[in-house]
Amino acid sequence: MDRESATLLATVCALLADSAKPLPDDTSLEKLLDRLTEFSEAGVSLPDSCPCLLDFISTIASNSTSDPSIRSFALKLSGLLAATEDGYRALQERSVLDIIFSVQRWKDTELWDDPCIRIGWIHGLKRMLLHPKALAFFVQSGFITPLLQLQSDPSMFVASAANQLLAHILLAIQPENKEHANIKTNTEHSRVVLQTTDHIKESLVPKEGTLAAGSLQVLKLLALILDQARRPLRDQLLMALAASLEELAEAAYSQMTPALMDVIMAGYSPDSDDVTSRLLSSMLNVNKPADLVQAAAAFLHQSHSCASSDAANIRQAVRILLLPLHFVTGHPLLGTGMKCTSKQSDRCNPSLYSKIFSAPSADTAIMTAQLKNKSTFISMICVCLRNTPQVALMPPGILPCLPAMIVLSVVTLLRICSGDASTSSSSSSLDGCKNEVYRCIVNCGKVQKSALEALASLSSSPGADSTMNEVSEILVHYMSNPDSDPTVLQKSYKAFVQWTSVWTDLSFISQQLREDLFMGVEKRACDPRWEVRDSTIEFLGQLHCVPTRKSADSALLSERLTAPLLREALQDSESYVRASAVSALARGFRSFVPDGLQGTELSQEQTDTVGRLLKILCEDTEGFARRAVVRYFMTWLSSCSSPPSSPPSLLLESVRVVLSRGSLDLDWEVKVNTLELAELLLDAAFSDHGRCTGAENHPYATFSTHANGQARAGDAALDSALSSLVDQGVFSVLLSGLVDCDRPVALKACELLIRIRETIYGTADVMSVSCELPEWGWGKEIRKMLKNEGDKGQRVSVCEVLTSLALDERRVLLSQSSDYVHNSFQSLLQDILSAGVTLGDAGKDGGQEVIVDCY
Repeated sequence: MDRESATLLATVCALLADSAKPLPDDTSLEKLLDRLTEFSEAGVSLPDSCPCLLDFISTIASNSTSDPSIRSFALKLSGLLAATEDGYRALQERSVLDIIFSVQRWKDTELWDDPCIRIGWIHGLKRMLLHPKALAFFVQSGFITPLLQLQSDPSMFVASAANQLLAHILLAIQPENKEHANIKTNTEHSRVVLQTTDHIKESLVPKEGTLAAGSLQVLKLLALILDQARRPLRDQLLMALAASLEELAEAAYSQMTPALMDVIMAGYSPDSDDVTSRLLSSMLNVNKPADLVQAAAAFLHQSHSCASSDAANIRQAVRILLLPLHFVTGHPLLGTGMKCTSKQSDRCNPSLYSKIFSAPSADTAIMTAQLKNKSTFISMICVCLRNTPQVALMPPGILPCLPAMIVLSVVTLLRICSGDASTSSSSSSLDGCKNEVYRCIVNCGKVQKSALEALASLSSSPGADSTMNEVSEILVHYMSNPDSDPTVLQKSYKAFVQWTSVWTDLSFISQQLREDLFMGVEKRACDPRWEVRDSTIEFLGQLHCVPTRKSADSALLSERLTAPLLREALQDSESYVRASAVSALARGFRSFVPDGLQGTELSQEQTDTVGRLLKILCEDTEGFARRAVVRYFMTWLSSCSSPPSSPPSLLLESVRVVLSRGSLDLDWEVKVNTLELAELLLDAAFSDHGRCTGAENHPYATFSTHANGQARAGDAALDSALSSLVDQGVFSVLLSGLVDCDRPVALKACELLIRIRETIYGTADVMSVSCELPEWGWGKEIRKMLKNEGDKGQRVSVCEVLTSLALDERRVLLSQSSDYVHNSFQSLLQDILSAGVTLGDAGKDGGQEVIVDCY
């Protein structure tokens, strides 16, 4: 830290310590703390280089009238300094740590009720605990008691921070391994573990009349600790909490199921018979189907692998997740039955689940509640659907049915959701209560979306190709349904594209189904809802990305039919739809505008399409539509087999317009895309030359008029290429971009100009190539940089421009973020001081609030 910054910091500390003066906002203080943290982490000794910080902390520690935000800042700053040896020693010598972190003192001054004090206390301690001596200070000071109390703080941010700090402390005091347990563990550390364990045990099970939020917070804490704890700490916690955890599992608090499963999986080991193994068995055998499904999903999600030692639990979880689909659709997904591995065999008996999902009866109140609680039933089905793709990839020894059967069950569910009550198998256990179940899921958008997402993912499951007919029919049905919700329709399109990408032959799709598909798409392209039109046009474009088939006859939709829809969408009233139409045309551009480079004859429709695209670029009010147009011509140009040449083609003429209009656009992304189009022209022009290998070492070398007395081979061709770039307007676009106010644009232009300079370095023939600078705008800026403002309108040598613009220095400057220029440490300190002075003046005059710019 330089002397000027240290002086400014001392002035800032004096301002902050003066309780009579107005203060800057909290964001400024956080920025200041971040900067000081950066200095400390870089090895700067803050107590030595900035003794004013120690004076500031001492002043705040003895002052009872400071603002709470300043006190919170002082707590965090104390932790930052105490994290280093010199800072910890200096603060201890001043007896500051005992005072400023004393909870009783904060309570006596009635400031502990302010959340910012509590959060400052937690953050300061957490930072200080990076120092090895700080842990002993924490334990000896008895800070564990207030920290445990903060676990249930009414402020969510305070409780969460306290949670993290307590976990950090417990993990810090655990022995490195079991053999060294007696060496490292001491009485004070054991007391911390015991107090923490007692607190968790006391708070784990909700008491009568209390909210479950406290228990959820404790479960989060326990999962956090167990995830990183080693033995013996892990075993000690689990043994002490076993009874409470089992009570919580048996109580079946639905809202706690995910958090409880996080705890179980954090401490679970498949090759041991410990507390978590028993808890898992209990959770996979609860009576509430919704809780059971959630537990199975959590276990399957976190098990990650099908270890042979855990195959039984994984097999049971898979069956649980298939149960709802099995009973709702009637497909035999469970094979010959479910074998129970738990001692509680009555709980995992298939007949119990049959009752739960079968007709209501007076004897099965749990089943009645399940079916009549629509939201719970729907959530359960959606959880199952989200996990079906993972379930379908399970090995045969785990999966009780063929993966294709799972696909068919999802198809059947989609049919039921659409109102087709005849699709359920006659063997379905739902025969007695179909009306109850259908009441829940028919036309349910949530189930439809989940089922369509599952179906899309199932396209990669083994044996999925055997379900092609059923899948294509249901998807076309949903895409043709006028009542489909826009999001449901979009997911239907996505699933269809996903499946077509894995179908190697589309001949199985009947002509009638193709006609239904086109009629549905045609109607949706004219839907009054713009979201429907937009997703439909996107779908048409995505179909062109599907891998090429063996023959054009196997295409799903005739390009002769889809092209008019895309062209019409170019004139849609909604800009999102126009942009999607442009992107769709780019994906299938060969069908709509063929290679027009060498004078290829184009139809009137194809010419009109190009005209509409250029009109969008020139007139559309939305940037994303204009960006799509530039990318369209990039796609067209990059696909051409040869670079642009004479005679002028439609593409070449259009590219000139795009370069001219795109470089003047108000949207910086349009300008960057335009520069990328210019880069494609550079690639084409210099494709046979590449970069001069010595150019990087001679960025400012003048361009030689001789090369050993003779022009190098190919110089004439390079001269022609550079002249062509000037004529096409590429060089003008790069120069205008170089002085653009948007940094990404200027940086891109600078890099491309450097590339040209390196390519033509040392070439004699290019000395004659020149370009004209306009009298206004970017031309004036370039002349100013070249210091020839008097030569307005005069042509300038390209080589002179490239060597006189200091492009390398400019690239370095442009590569730095704006923070590099404006957000220095000194500027931050000056802003804090200025804000203090301004706020003081405003307070005297009754002025209005001043907002500090903290970058």
